[in-house]
Amino acid sequence: MKFPKVYTLHQIAGILDCRYVGSEDFPVRGMNEIHVVEPGDIVFVDHPKYYDKALQSAATVILINKEVACPEGKALLISDDPFRDFNRLTHHFNPFRKAVATIAPTATVGKDTIIQPGVFVGNDVVIGDHCLIHPNVIIYDNTVIGNNVTIHAGTVLGADAFYYKNRPEGFDKLLSGGKVVIEDNVDLGALCTIDRGVTGSTLIREGSKIDNQVHIGHDTVIGRKCLIASQTGIAGCVVIEDEVTIWGQVGMASGITIGTKAVILAQSGISKSLEGHTTYFGYPAEEARKKYRELASIRKIPDIITRLKSGS
Repeated sequence: MKFPKVYTLHQIAGILDCRYVGSEDFPVRGMNEIHVVEPGDIVFVDHPKYYDKALQSAATVILINKEVACPEGKALLISDDPFRDFNRLTHHFNPFRKAVATIAPTATVGKDTIIQPGVFVGNDVVIGDHCLIHPNVIIYDNTVIGNNVTIHAGTVLGADAFYYKNRPEGFDKLLSGGKVVIEDNVDLGALCTIDRGVTGSTLIREGSKIDNQVHIGHDTVIGRKCLIASQTGIAGCVVIEDEVTIWGQVGMASGITIGTKAVILAQSGISKSLEGHTTYFGYPAEEARKKYRELASIRKIPDIITRLKSGS
């Protein structure tokens, strides 16, 4: 998330009422999660295990719960609860805005786009030309949709990220201030859910086709000309490169990358990154022919045990 203007470190510390380490006029341009930070961004860290990763990231302002040695060219915001204060910044720069109409007056709808009855279009949504939005689609604030996009009934774009901190009193939600971006010539099936980024964008690139009842988690990037079949669940912060095919009921863990032109067969479980130009199957997913040979060998185990017991 980029701020509407460049703020100083002193100004941000004033919003949070916290101490800082660095020049008071150190520039702060935005805030982001660690996998998408850029110079000028704030990133938060609240566990010593991840201090080095945050300090060595591209972020130049670290919202941290302990004063540590600050790398050259960076600054610190010292907070007793960085998770809470990251939420405070999200609320300050991107607060929830109540809808005032079914199609918000600040939304932009392109030429020859058809919006069927029952569709909700939130604040500052942008929809391109020649789109078809079927009934009961929900498009949350700040979503961007390109040209020639079809979205079928009941799909939800821009719900909050599933991201919580476990506290003694219960789960504390990390506020979502990002958006969903759908590029040109994308088709979305019925009853899909695409969560917005925490501070960045969940992105579906040009020409990809998504079947019914597919879930795509926060900050995930789907490449160009991908095919994703029904009931696939993709966690947050996944990168799926171009021309990947994912068949039905595939489950995918967060933070992994699927290489270009990979094919993942139905009901596979993906727990780690996979190289492109290969077909995968099973859980944990492996090269399909290798997995089929393993399954064939497993089926022979009862017969082998029976022969061993009989002495033959």
